[in-house]
Amino acid sequence: MGLRDRRHARQDDRHGTRTYRMRQRLVAIGDDFWIEDEQGHRAYKIDGKAMRFRKTMLLEDAGGHALYKIQERKLRVHQTMEIEDAVGNTVATVKKALITPLRERFDVHVEGGQDLEVQGNVVDHEYRISAGRDKVAEVSKKWFRIADTYGVEVAEDQDQALMLAIAAVVDSMTHETG
Repeated sequence: MGLRDRRHARQDDRHGTRTYRMRQRLVAIGDDFWIEDEQGHRAYKIDGKAMRFRKTMLLEDAGGHALYKIQERKLRVHQTMEIEDAVGNTVATVKKALITPLRERFDVHVEGGQDLEVQGNVVDHEYRISAGRDKVAEVSKKWFRIADTYGVEVAEDQDQALMLAIAAVVDSMTHETG
């Protein structure tokens, strides 16, 4: 199978998904950056809040409206981060699994929805987010040639911003900055 055939097969596999470009290690204190859609348009912004006791990020839409607040929860046995909606209600809680044979795993408890599992080579940005046996999002660095960039492909029937927030949490918890 030639390169052109593989490219077309990949496009066929992506039917019903949207792809976003994110920058790895996005949690530098005070760092802000844009998440771009597959056409290169600014779709969402991560606002890394500086001068906080714990890691805090805001996920905003392109118009600057806060969608999700991502915050580390201190004083817990497991590494835990919570994703809250714009009014402060917890939407999802992401916990790093204690035992991770061969691959890293994160459990995502979604309030009022199906829980998710993040599994794969998280350090190298090659993993999937699943609801049971169904893939709801996939993360990969292979789709981009830029060294510090990775893609997040999200099923269209999913909350796009929530899936990107989960990817940001996983990146934050995997690549600690201090």
